[in-house]
Amino acid sequence: MASSSSLSSPLPLPSPRASPYSLHHCHLRLPSLPFPFTLHSNRLAMLSVKSAPPPPSPFRVLCSRDSRAAAVTKDSWEKLILKSDIPVLVEFYASWCGPCRMVHRVIDEIAGDYDGKLRCFVLNTDSDLQIAENYEIKAVPVFLLFKNGEKRESFFGTMPKEFYVAAIERVLQL
Repeated sequence: MASSSSLSSPLPLPSPRASPYSLHHCHLRLPSLPFPFTLHSNRLAMLSVKSAPPPPSPFRVLCSRDSRAAAVTKDSWEKLILKSDIPVLVEFYASWCGPCRMVHRVIDEIAGDYDGKLRCFVLNTDSDLQIAENYEIKAVPVFLLFKNGEKRESFFGTMPKEFYVAAIERVLQL
């Protein structure tokens, strides 16, 4: 082990026999500093600055996504989509799909912006595969716009909000 005089460091180092300091698995821990150090080629190097983890929260997250777009399933499809009295936007998604998660926020904004003029729903293609197959959904995210129970527009992928708004406006004017 190198002595403190052979180490280049701005910090005062203890002698190897000093008791308040300990050397474990080549990591030198200084009790007054929260920084982990290690010895490399007779030099003292700071690896990273880590803060203590936060205390556990007394609150539990019950739902990580508070959505304005309600979920639709094969059991509610006919009532909520095909028999709706106002136009409907349906996002076909999968829980493992990163782009789907990104576009959820846009769909939630649209649901708020068009409240009363358009209903927005999401359908998980993993759990309701039959509906996805009926509409020949091959990839996600896919969006279908319905009016009077008929599919009027379809598009796929993540787009800017303006793209979705333009499609919605076309369907509302029909």
